[in-house]
Amino acid sequence: MRGYVNSSEIKQIVVFGLVILPMAVLFYENKLNIGHITSVPLFLMLLLMLITRNIEIPIASIRTRKPELLSQHAFVLEKIYSVPVSEELITPKERVFDTKLTINFGGVIIPLLAIIYLLVTGPITTSLEIALIITVIAFLSSEIIDGVGIEVPDYIGLVSLPLTLLLSTGSAESVIFISSIIGIIAGCVASLLTLDREQNGSAYISIGGVGSFRAIYIMALIASLLSYYT
Repeated sequence: MRGYVNSSEIKQIVVFGLVILPMAVLFYENKLNIGHITSVPLFLMLLLMLITRNIEIPIASIRTRKPELLSQHAFVLEKIYSVPVSEELITPKERVFDTKLTINFGGVIIPLLAIIYLLVTGPITTSLEIALIITVIAFLSSEIIDGVGIEVPDYIGLVSLPLTLLLSTGSAESVIFISSIIGIIAGCVASLLTLDREQNGSAYISIGGVGSFRAIYIMALIASLLSYYT
C-alpha cells in the first residue's frame, strides 16, 4: 500500500460513496448490469474496486532520476495525490529512485477479470476497436508527474461514449466498460514504456492506481448507470 488518507482522499471516497449509495437501490431492484454481470456481482465489484484502491502489487523495479526540486513541491503533491512523497524522498541514493512498478488491485486486477468474462460472453471486435482508439488518446494525454507517477485525465474514458453509439450494435454499457478501461490501462502502459528515466522519476509508478484509478472507476460507474436505459 502506497497511498494514505488525507482530506483529498476522504473527499474522493465521500463523492464515490454518495454515487454508490443511491445506486444500491437500483442494484437491489436488479435494474443495473453490465453484459452478463448481473446486479449483485456488479455492486460487489464496484465496492471492492473502491476498497482495494490502495493495494499495489509489485511487478518490477527500475532506476529513475530523482528531480532536484521535487522536495519543494512534495507537500503540494501529497495534498493533491495522497501519496507520501516526502517519505519516499528519504533514500540512501541522493540522485536516483529505485522505482517500484506496481499494478493496482482495485484499478486493474478486478476490472480486468470482469473484462475477460465480458469478452468471452459479449461483443469483442467493437470493444477492442474502440479500446485501441482510447489507448492512443490516453497515451497522448497522459503525463509523468515526478514523485507521483503516470496521470491521465479523469474524463478521458468519456470518449468511448460517442464512439460506442456510432460503432456498436450490441450491449452499449458492456462496450463502454471494456473499451474505456482497457484503453486507459493500455495508455498508462504505453506511457510507462516511453518513460524518460533520465528526466522523470518517482519512488513508485502504478498502473491503475495513483493518477489513473479515478478515470477507471468513473467509467465503471458510468457504464453501470447506462445499463438502466439499455
